[in-house]
Amino acid sequence: MVADIVLTEETLNYIRMFQSVTKADVRDCMVTEDKLVFVVEKGQGNTAVGKKGEHVIKLKDLTGKNIQVVEYSEDPEQFVKNVFHIYAPQKVVIEQRGNITHATVTVDPKLKGRAIGKAGKNLRIARDIVNRHHEIQSISVD
Repeated sequence: MVADIVLTEETLNYIRMFQSVTKADVRDCMVTEDKLVFVVEKGQGNTAVGKKGEHVIKLKDLTGKNIQVVEYSEDPEQFVKNVFHIYAPQKVVIEQRGNITHATVTVDPKLKGRAIGKAGKNLRIARDIVNRHHEIQSISVD
């Protein structure tokens, strides 16, 4: 089951700010302790990031949080790749493990530690954002 997307007043304010800076259409925004993850419509990833990352830099200055932009895809495998795009994903394998749908992402070996994050933090954020849009309950990095 796909997780419900609940947008709070804080989240809506971040979306308004993001859209006014980037002119990209936002599908979702997830707020974490030190990061904002924005899911933008398919084909709008580069627009949202801006030339040389100018939009992301400006938004980080405005919010004091790191900004991650993920381009939406109807295809679960492509969406997982998009979530991990900064870690150079090479492949994604999606499989059923009992009643759980699991995705294994193969990333550049030099970036594996960063993809997982300290105490698995980045991996948890990735799993949560993927689960909000596709029937994938767990993710591992290979």
